[in-house]
Amino acid sequence: MIIMKHLSSLQILLLSVPVQLTHSFSPSTSTLTTRSKSMSMSMSTSTSTTATSSKIPKNILVIGGGIQGTSVAYHLSQHPSYNSQNTKIQILEAKSPASAASGKGGGFMARSWGDGSPTQSLHHLGFDLYKEYATKLDLKSYRKLPVLSVSPGKNDSGLKRALKDRNVKDVMPNWLDGNMGNVGLLGYGDDTAQVTPTEIVERMIEMGNIEVIVGECVGVDSNNNEVGSGNGDDGDDGNKNKQISGVRYIPRGQSEEVIIEADTVVVSAGPWSCTAEDWFDNAVDLPMEGVKSTSIVWKKGEDDVDATALFCGEDNRFGTHLEVYPRPDGSIYICGIGGSDYITKEELKAGAYREECNAKESRVDAASSAFREMSGLYKQKGALDRVQACMRPCPPDAMPYMGKIPGYDGAYINAGHNCWGIAWAPSCGKAMAELIWDGESSSVDLKPFDPSRFTTKVGGGRGRKRRGMNVGEQW
Repeated sequence: MIIMKHLSSLQILLLSVPVQLTHSFSPSTSTLTTRSKSMSMSMSTSTSTTATSSKIPKNILVIGGGIQGTSVAYHLSQHPSYNSQNTKIQILEAKSPASAASGKGGGFMARSWGDGSPTQSLHHLGFDLYKEYATKLDLKSYRKLPVLSVSPGKNDSGLKRALKDRNVKDVMPNWLDGNMGNVGLLGYGDDTAQVTPTEIVERMIEMGNIEVIVGECVGVDSNNNEVGSGNGDDGDDGNKNKQISGVRYIPRGQSEEVIIEADTVVVSAGPWSCTAEDWFDNAVDLPMEGVKSTSIVWKKGEDDVDATALFCGEDNRFGTHLEVYPRPDGSIYICGIGGSDYITKEELKAGAYREECNAKESRVDAASSAFREMSGLYKQKGALDRVQACMRPCPPDAMPYMGKIPGYDGAYINAGHNCWGIAWAPSCGKAMAELIWDGESSSVDLKPFDPSRFTTKVGGGRGRKRRGMNVGEQW
């Protein structure tokens, strides 16, 4: 989804375990086989990019098998410091890879649509890496595509005007032949593109040779690190950081906990990442809201589908603001349907909509009607392939959490990427891999995304902070 709570679409765009108990995932078959809202932030903190121990991680576990978690695991495996003989990289996924938003998102990306904002580098690097990975990972669904803005209309007067505009006419898709208002050009496709996110998740797992363990994380184990981090990275009260030693989880379909040995853990579980507050003894506050929205996919028709994306204005007749993405397989993905639900952090911690996230039928009908108004072709011959819903993870300031968990060695988070999670996945994965292997990211300035920016106290000690700023001892 590209629409964020409280803001219109264009406003957003301009801002911008024992092995025998695990389950293995086979990307080639996509089957499992038994085996295995706004607050200011402190820009002065730099814990995200503080160099960590020079000790080489032996067991790295990424919690979350969506596109963000998978990208972290993949980039860890591609870093020059990685040696498969010394380090094991695994993903712990509650259900199956790309089973949530990564399997139901539109996959749209725009290089310049975050220019001037702290997320500019995430847009730029992510866009450039996707182009590189299209070849490296042999992505069939990646392509650049032009974008139009379309206002709702009651007749075909907008269509007639658009066909007289040379700039618009060149990229006007064959299926946009119905009623509409003004049509404008947002881009020729120089800096806009798309990918089907499920494909890249599967390819990264395969090419990175990443083992996927299927089960629900229920906690993180740690030891008192008497020797500290090796670089003086101690807690505010002078105590040494705790060292991650393992992750507790319940294998899918079972009831007993299993411990996976891990000295490095990366929480990247979408909206459910806020549960890490509990896993790390409230060492970090991670305010999060899940925005649950419906999307629909139209079946491939008899005719070829021209590759032009649409960002549509508010249609008060149906309560929609459609985003329309034709895909290389001939299907058309549509979101921006309206009627989203807002899920609280407490509900997310309880696992809300992780197992089942169904579409709203009323919004399916509204989106179908709104699209048929614009497309005479689909009004006559279109048929829905599937309806679905997913959640996007929204911190209060619409910025992701990327960096180290305070008070711990070997603990990181990469979550809360809002509506740009798919577009930013390569840049976030690369930045986190650099942070873990090198002690800091050379690709992305992570300071604006400091996970501690909302933290009011550091758990496990008497030192306190306010949004990442020291405010003295509190007894």
